[in-house]
Amino acid sequence: LQYLSGFGNEHVSEDPRCPGALPEGQNNPQVCPYGLYAEQLSGSAFTCPRPTNKRSWLYRILPSVCHKPFKPLEEGHLTHDWDEIEPDPNQLRWKPFEIPKAPQNKIDFVSGLYTLCGAGEPRGRNGIAIHIFVCNTSMIDRCLYNSDGDFLIVPQQGKLLITTEFGKMLVEPNEICVIQQGMRFSVEVFGETRGYILEVYGAHFELPDLGPIGANGLANPRDFLVPVAWYEDRQVPGGYTVISKYQGKLFAAQQDFSPFNVVAWHGNYTPYKYHLEKFMVINAVAFDHADPSIFTVLTAKTTRAGVALADFVIFPPRWGVANNTFRPPYYHRNCMSEFMGLIKGHYEAKEEGFQPGGGSLHSMMTPHGPDADCFEKASKAKLEPERVADGTMAFMFESSLSLAVTKWGLQTSNRLDKNYYKCWEPLKSHFNPKCK
Repeated sequence: LQYLSGFGNEHVSEDPRCPGALPEGQNNPQVCPYGLYAEQLSGSAFTCPRPTNKRSWLYRILPSVCHKPFKPLEEGHLTHDWDEIEPDPNQLRWKPFEIPKAPQNKIDFVSGLYTLCGAGEPRGRNGIAIHIFVCNTSMIDRCLYNSDGDFLIVPQQGKLLITTEFGKMLVEPNEICVIQQGMRFSVEVFGETRGYILEVYGAHFELPDLGPIGANGLANPRDFLVPVAWYEDRQVPGGYTVISKYQGKLFAAQQDFSPFNVVAWHGNYTPYKYHLEKFMVINAVAFDHADPSIFTVLTAKTTRAGVALADFVIFPPRWGVANNTFRPPYYHRNCMSEFMGLIKGHYEAKEEGFQPGGGSLHSMMTPHGPDADCFEKASKAKLEPERVADGTMAFMFESSLSLAVTKWGLQTSNRLDKNYYKCWEPLKSHFNPKCK
């Protein structure tokens, strides 16, 4: 597989089997090279300022309008109904989500989508949803596109070979990918597969501003990879299913050809992937614990300066050197909502109970922090330079919205750890008014 490099770049790509497929000097000539159809995919309003204007031109064998009418499709546990169950402000933690066994129950990426929590709604173009995906078989002659927003996909177990209208991407654990609104894609898997999805309505992900950090650091733009053009001219007499996630529900339409028939494309609105090991970590080197915002990979902004609809944050391997400092994450109450997942290893603040493939949610203003064992250990540790989180990758989906948990998340999944609160019960008072 080959890729183009750079975040938000104006890319051009054509399948080498059809050299010169991109029209020269214009977007939609009267007759396109090779008899192709020109089709624009817009990810922003036409009148957005140039820095935020997103669109790509696709040159395809048949336009995407050639399909039968959409009909409702059973969406299973995919939802944006945040009122189906009473709110729960408690600290919540989930054991690893179970992957169905293939011989018993074949489930592909779409069938294996489960909404865990979220807020807002897609019709108003403001909100987010957090989904879990568990699957064991590839999507065959069917694809998905999200009319509601962008998918940020975090595989935790098993690699994903994702075919898009722009080309193919292989996404493995410790990598992420973003499939932006409206882009058709199909997912091939190679066994039992699991991961997390952050969906945002009404905003696209972008690199965070660096401010005093300067011109370089965190996720570098050149490390984001975009697929190159690849097409298949394939008829599907039995019917190819195009699935649309629209206003939180699924709809299916039939067509008799593969939608991955784009011979060439150009533009700045594309799918992309990123390897988390390429993140340039910044940390405190004198004293105290810096806020986790220094670990932000991507952000989806609101209209309020500095307030995110959603941030994607990671906690990668790094050095801890702060003097006279409690080094693990401090106890905290936050006006943001924090969902955490674990790709591999052990999270530094909770080495037991928080497992790869599981998750936790600390809701708006709900207190949280290291468990009792971590506190006692870190309070007595000899402070010398140490490697933190080697062999580990934890991440956080953080949002300024107050997230509601679905009935599946609280009940049906049967993965909620009802003893989570007990990890703080052994904390004891060390207060001594006679000893400073």
